[in-house]
Amino acid sequence: MTVGNESAAQWRAIDDVRILAASTRRPFAELGTATIKAFQRDGVVVLRQAFPSWVEPLRSGLERNLNNPDKYAFPCESIQGTETGRFFDSYCNWQLIPEYLLFVLTSDAASIAAQLMASDTAQFFHDHAFSKEQGTEKATPWHHDLPYYCLDGTQTVSIYVALDRTPTQTGVRFVKGSHQNGKTYRPRNFGAGDEYTQDDPTLLPIPEIDPHGADIFVEALEPGDAVCFDFRTLHGTTAEPIASRRRAFSTRWLGDDVRYLERQGETSPPLDGLGLQSGEVMRHDWFPLLWPPSND
Repeated sequence: MTVGNESAAQWRAIDDVRILAASTRRPFAELGTATIKAFQRDGVVVLRQAFPSWVEPLRSGLERNLNNPDKYAFPCESIQGTETGRFFDSYCNWQLIPEYLLFVLTSDAASIAAQLMASDTAQFFHDHAFSKEQGTEKATPWHHDLPYYCLDGTQTVSIYVALDRTPTQTGVRFVKGSHQNGKTYRPRNFGAGDEYTQDDPTLLPIPEIDPHGADIFVEALEPGDAVCFDFRTLHGTTAEPIASRRRAFSTRWLGDDVRYLERQGETSPPLDGLGLQSGEVMRHDWFPLLWPPSND
């Protein structure tokens, strides 16, 4: 079963998330100046053991997703035809899976996001969970996230929490500094590898990328480590066989300058009916402002 960009379940279960957000508190985890500068320069940084206490809860939440994908929003199986293994991902389930909801509303991810983005605020966009099973040889195609989204702006970050030990051979690879080149590339389907239907002449084809080049950032990860990267940073994986299960949970965050953008074609998530015009702030009742806490 591959649903992908079509929702198997309604992703919104809460009418106005601001009410719930106001009843919860998020701790502050102070980052060093060098870490923030590295993120701004390279578009990616690793935070070692940023979320160790969240590994087991997030694994449990992901198991719910894996075992009953049709109960949740936007499930996708990217293995095609005779390809081996399982490459599953699903997104926008934070209101449906309690472990995800608790992470979003009570972890220090919001404070980390605001600091990395050099933003006064951190607004939550959505979650994205991944699982590649042992024996999978499917590469994640090179891409960057911004053109998939109905968004535009420079203050963005994904916080990708490793839920399993991941060696460099099968880790996600990033092109350092690619968030600063001013180019936006055509989004691609993870399963078939073809490009999304778009009518935007400014979007470019993905360039050839050497996954072992000098500008590549890749790190071995332990459960609880977090890779944080800008929505504009190019990333992907090789087709190196997965020796043991590789699971991860990402949250996507928006900073002060991010605004809604009506894209000229398909987006993922396909968030229709937001009632917004290009240039407007993403609505806080659906995409809560979680940092600073006093603004909830």
